[in-house]
Amino acid sequence: MEKNKQNQSIGFFEKYLTVWVLICMATGILIGKFLPAVPVFLGRFEYAQISIPIAVLIWIMIYPMMMKVDFQSIKNVRNNPQGLIISSGTSWLIKPFLMFGLAAFFFYVVFKNLIPADLAKSYVAGAVLLGAAPCTAMVFVWSNLTKGDPAHTLVQVAVNDLIILVAFVPIVSFLLGVNDMFVPWDTLFLSIVLFVVIPLVGGALTRNIVVKKKGIQHFNENFIPKFDGITTIGLLLTLIIIFTFQGDAILSNPLHVLLIAVPLVLQNVITAAFAYFMCKVCKQPHNIAAPAALIGASDFFELSVAVAIALYGPTSPVVLVCTVGVLTEVPVMLILVNVVNRTKGWFAK
Repeated sequence: MEKNKQNQSIGFFEKYLTVWVLICMATGILIGKFLPAVPVFLGRFEYAQISIPIAVLIWIMIYPMMMKVDFQSIKNVRNNPQGLIISSGTSWLIKPFLMFGLAAFFFYVVFKNLIPADLAKSYVAGAVLLGAAPCTAMVFVWSNLTKGDPAHTLVQVAVNDLIILVAFVPIVSFLLGVNDMFVPWDTLFLSIVLFVVIPLVGGALTRNIVVKKKGIQHFNENFIPKFDGITTIGLLLTLIIIFTFQGDAILSNPLHVLLIAVPLVLQNVITAAFAYFMCKVCKQPHNIAAPAALIGASDFFELSVAVAIALYGPTSPVVLVCTVGVLTEVPVMLILVNVVNRTKGWFAK
C-alpha cells in the first residue's frame, strides 16, 4: 500500500525522467549525425556565447519552479533553526567541495588511463557546476514521498534560492580556479542574472499577483498545474538540442558517460548520508531529517546546464557532465527516498 501511495505522489514524467533523457539523447544524436545542418543553424543564434534557443527553453523550465517558492515562508526559519542549519550547511559548505574532490579523484586518478587530461579537466568543471547549487524544484517531490515536513522544505528551498544569488558565483569561481579553469566573474554574474534573478523576480511577482486576485488555493490547484506540460516540453527540447551538439563526443566516447556518472552518484549518496546522520545526531524528527538529506543530495541541473552553456558553449564536454547529472539524478534520488523511508524507525517518534 505504501508503495502505491508513493507511486501516486510522483508524476508520470518525473518518475520516468531517466527514460525521457535517454530518448532525448538518442534523438539529439541522430539529428546531429544525419541532419548536421540543424546544429549549424541553431549555432547561429548566439549572443555573448549564450545559445538563445537554449536560454529561452531554460527560462521556460525555471520560471514555473520559481513561482512555487513562497518567500513569506522565510519568517518561519526560527521554527526549526537546527534542521535548517544542517540542510543549508550540507548544501553549501559540504556538497560543492565534496563534488569537486570526488570528480578530481576519479577523473585525474582512477580514470587517468581512460580519460585524456584535457577532457578530465572539463569533466571536473562540469561536476563543479552541477554540485554548486542544490535543487529547488524536484525536492518538493522527494519531500512528499518521504512525508517530510512541507513547511521545512518550503523554507529550505526559499533560503537556497536566496543563497544562490550570493554564494554560487564565488564558489564556482574558486573551484574552477583550483581546477586551473579561470572564468570572468562578469560572465558568471550574467548567468546568475539571466537564469536565477530574472525568473526568480518574475515568478515572485506572478505568484503575488495571482494569489491576491484568486487566492492561494486557486494558485496551487489551478494556476501552477497549467505550466507542468510547458515545463516538460521545455526540458525535453533543451536536452534534444544539447545532444545534437554533443552527439560526436558521445559516439566517440560512449564509455565516458558511465565514467562521468560515478562521482556524480557518489556525491548524491554521500551528501544525503551526511545530512541524514547529522539530523539523527542532533535528534531531529524524521520529517525534518528526510527532506534535509534529500535537499542536500539533489542538484539544480537546470542552472548548471545553463551556466555551462554560457561559459563554454553547447558543444563543450562541460555541458555533457551536467546533462549526465540529469540522467542519473532521478533513479538515485528514488533509491535514497526508499532508504529514508525504510529507516524511519531510527528516529524518535
